[in-house]
Amino acid sequence: VEWKPQLLEVPPQTELDYIVTNLTGGPKPHSPHDSQYHETTLKGGMFAGQLTKVGMQQMFALGERLRKNYVEDIPFLSSTFNPQEVLVRSTNIFRNLESTRCLLAGLFQRQKEGPIIIHTDEASSEVLYPNYQNCWSLRQRVRGRRQAASLQPGISEDLKKVKEGMGIDGSDGVDFLVLLDNVAAEQVHSLLSCPMLKKFAQLVEQRAVDTALYILQREDRESLQMAVGPFLHILESNLLKAVDPATPPGKIRKLYLYAAHDVTLMPLLMTLGIFDHKWPPFAVDLTMELYQHQESKEWFVQLYYHGEVQVPRGCPDVLCPLEKFLNTMSVYTLSPEKYHTLCSQTQAMELGSGE
Repeated sequence: VEWKPQLLEVPPQTELDYIVTNLTGGPKPHSPHDSQYHETTLKGGMFAGQLTKVGMQQMFALGERLRKNYVEDIPFLSSTFNPQEVLVRSTNIFRNLESTRCLLAGLFQRQKEGPIIIHTDEASSEVLYPNYQNCWSLRQRVRGRRQAASLQPGISEDLKKVKEGMGIDGSDGVDFLVLLDNVAAEQVHSLLSCPMLKKFAQLVEQRAVDTALYILQREDRESLQMAVGPFLHILESNLLKAVDPATPPGKIRKLYLYAAHDVTLMPLLMTLGIFDHKWPPFAVDLTMELYQHQESKEWFVQLYYHGEVQVPRGCPDVLCPLEKFLNTMSVYTLSPEKYHTLCSQTQAMELGSGE
């Protein structure tokens, strides 16, 4: 496959100025992920991990779908971007900041009142994806499991079959997660490198999901807590702030937009009990809507994944009473303090037993 720089052309309808700050409004932090991507030049001249024109169009289309839902069909959001209404946070990875720009361009048709600020965090304390750098216990658990996953019955035979078909040396570090990244990117750009990879595309996706599920085991509550607990805590706080009559109006936004990753969505969908055993596609969205009943004043949450309404675990119906929804989340939610304790837990135990 040749990844030519022409693939990075920006579609004019997605152009939009934005400012990136840290969480407190200071300068944009350094991005070690982006520095790492720059080290890999692909055949054709692009470097790894970039958002292409196709990705920009997909994100713009998602923005337009959200516009239809929340601006046109229901006049909930203003038709232009208003910083009083919308809070935007993204991981500090350039393709994700650019994805966010394209979504906002679609959602607000490039109209804005005031600057668009995208908040982001230091890589060391980011919680919008499972942070193996920051969370020692999670790293320890996952490190062994990723290697062990490739040796599981079924996965290991299929991996051998695909590698042989593609002429990949059996000993190198290629697993189904690596293969999926390649096959998905090639397919969406109609670039087909290896006929074998096309033939195995469905198998690769299924086995990548099996690998991910083996790494983040549903039975292992603590792993899921460490993977997405702090992010769930943020989402929970937003809901609680919105329903608390004591919250000053200026402290609530109508829309909280978080730009995360497929590796965030999988554990998140697992904790909510709505994972469909498919790898999250490009430009997919998970939406939580908060409603108040006009007469009874009760609060409800409605959940959508990829535009399809979902019934979360522990909920009687698509409109889920807020309390029941929060109960479902609370099994996996972690406050920053608990997260810190859990992440350094094994370390403390090992230090103790080693003396």
